[in-house]
Amino acid sequence: MPEAVAPETGTHTISLTIDGAERSIIVDPWTTLLDLLRGPLGKTGTKKGCDHGQCGACTVLIDGKRINSCLTLAVMKDGAEITTIEGLATGDDLHPMQQAFVEHDAFQCGYCTPGQICSAVGLVNEGHAHERHEIRELMSGNICRCGAYTNIVDAVQSVLDQTAKAPTP
Repeated sequence: MPEAVAPETGTHTISLTIDGAERSIIVDPWTTLLDLLRGPLGKTGTKKGCDHGQCGACTVLIDGKRINSCLTLAVMKDGAEITTIEGLATGDDLHPMQQAFVEHDAFQCGYCTPGQICSAVGLVNEGHAHERHEIRELMSGNICRCGAYTNIVDAVQSVLDQTAKAPTP
């Protein structure tokens, strides 16, 4: 679909699938995906931490891959499928990673938790982590100011273990 540009304002119309819902949105070219999600779209589960890509609080999934939404311009993701923390659960059923974070007490203040969980889901999707040291390394872009790292690794490891035991079709 060709991009629609309003010449008098410089805004762009983009199409996104956000948490399963297709949206057509008019954005300024400088609008970050984070600001779009938290502002007009009301997806406040995604947090604004450092706004420089250094803390991971803004991590979301784009086409199943984890990204820092504060460093991504919304216009760059025209046509993408975006999953936020709000889109992981199915109704009242938590995503396995969300459930693991609860079971392993992998959060304290909860501010970093949405980004940690989205990053962990992306990590599982990538398939590169199998052991604790690999989880720690691949989650190192997500900062937890409260220091719940051991429990976060436990939660991610438990989901990886469940995934490894799941029968393949």
